[in-house]
Amino acid sequence: MPDLAERRLLLVHAHPDDEAIATGATMAKYASEGAGVTLVTCTLGEEGEVLVPELAHLTSDQGDMLGQFRVAELSAACAALGVSDHRYLGGPGRWRDSGMAGTPTNERPGSFWQADLDEATAALVEIVREIRPQVAISYDENGAYGHPDHIQAHRVTMAAVDKAADPKYRPDLGDAWGVSKVYWTALPRTVIARGIEVMKAAGRDLFGAESVDELPMVTPDEIVTTAVDGSAFLDRKVAAMRAHATQITADGPFFALADGISHNAFGIEYYQLVVGKAVPDPAADEDLPWRERDLFAGLS
Repeated sequence: MPDLAERRLLLVHAHPDDEAIATGATMAKYASEGAGVTLVTCTLGEEGEVLVPELAHLTSDQGDMLGQFRVAELSAACAALGVSDHRYLGGPGRWRDSGMAGTPTNERPGSFWQADLDEATAALVEIVREIRPQVAISYDENGAYGHPDHIQAHRVTMAAVDKAADPKYRPDLGDAWGVSKVYWTALPRTVIARGIEVMKAAGRDLFGAESVDELPMVTPDEIVTTAVDGSAFLDRKVAAMRAHATQITADGPFFALADGISHNAFGIEYYQLVVGKAVPDPAADEDLPWRERDLFAGLS
């Protein structure tokens, strides 16, 4: 396994706040251990809703200033997670938030959904060859829940991993680099089902769902390979989520999960390994399919 100071992790997320919700505990854990953690965000999140009434004028249909506001939110979130290396794909604002699937903003020139895949891939390859991560994280083919920007982030990440290892691609960037392990974020079915039941018992719902079958982002247990226990860093994850104040409210489902399910459960983040070999932790419960505990397990 690489020495702590030589471990390098790359995360590719679509919008500000995605990093905190899906991978915040993981980022804080590895950053605290001295690993290099690089976050690449693909858009400024200009089409997001604003959940703070006094900031409603920032939305795209009013002042259209939300993107710049979210730059500051993301900076504060990264500071809370202990992550200092954060970049925007192609530079801040190169590609605009595409909005939810099926909306007119999907067709807007300059949106990430309309991005030229070769250009976006080249921008990420440049980062990969610079930082040389052994491990990369993004989303599955459906972008976890079907958002166009998440799907595009998946496509760009997988293409960049392939191209970065090709010495004939962009020779101007220097030596090729092969990422050893690629993970997609995951929400195991049993974990989400348990969360729904806990929330029901507390008189609340989870994302408005009565059943796990109503949620699009659920991952079948059998394809989840890895569980990273970042529960010791849950306070940092929660602080990072709070930094995204325009997007995540104190009484919303994510904070309800943190309070309702238990701090330890919310601090465990799950992944599906799609490139490389999973190396289970011998101490992990053999009844669980996700027995790998370290993203860098098996790497030399």
